[in-house]
Amino acid sequence: MTLEAILQQWPGVAVAFSGGVDSTFLLARAVDVLGAERVIAITALSPTLSGHERQQCQQLAQGIGVRHVLRHSGEMDNPLFTNNGPDRCYHCKDGLFTLCRAIMREYQCDSWQLVYGANQDDLLDHRPGMEAARRHGVRAPLLESGLGKADIRRLSQQMGLPTAEKPALACLSSRFPSFTLITQQRLHQVEQAETLLRHEGFRVYRVRYHGTRARIEVGADELWRLSDASLCSRLTDGIRAAGFAEVEFDPSGYRDPVTKNGNLRGA
Repeated sequence: MTLEAILQQWPGVAVAFSGGVDSTFLLARAVDVLGAERVIAITALSPTLSGHERQQCQQLAQGIGVRHVLRHSGEMDNPLFTNNGPDRCYHCKDGLFTLCRAIMREYQCDSWQLVYGANQDDLLDHRPGMEAARRHGVRAPLLESGLGKADIRRLSQQMGLPTAEKPALACLSSRFPSFTLITQQRLHQVEQAETLLRHEGFRVYRVRYHGTRARIEVGADELWRLSDASLCSRLTDGIRAAGFAEVEFDPSGYRDPVTKNGNLRGA
């Protein structure tokens, strides 16, 4: 079934909206197919979403012309999330979808379908959040219509969406090794350090949290920039100022956790 046919099944949709490539495309297509009055975008706010990404969410929803609700989530109050076990993403999505359902009732659109941006490529990875979606009755129209990441980028480009070539930027909690406690202060450290990388013009970057040590990954096609001693010195000083005692630049660069290469998917 095509994406359009899937969307047309419902009286309206609420889109769990992160501002990434997938949820932005899904939101824009939902508005095209159903009309803005039958679509609502919901963004959960927490320290795991950087201020920059929050601002982008607002700008994207405004550009698409859809009602956008931002609401603080309680994931940082849930030890099943902050303890950062292998099922962390399940508890994140469980909280997200619970929040979305409450907002749908508040806005009197609880008869609509709640949807999110999972796609075919997500089947290649360990995605505990997909089980949370099943339990909450949340649908994944991109996945159901057989669309993968490459398809979504191509179609986004045809629609003129600014996210067509946006690198994947999974939530900040993905920067922590399993069972490393996630705290607001630690998330803030990572966000500060990644802000420095963005301001220096890097497109793909991760600051991996290892206690007092930050391991920096940048896109494979940007590794050459790290041969600039003055740039590395600025980054090291800035990242230390964010609260890390040691800074390590990974010579292999960012690697996709599924394919282990330097593309734009993954955490």
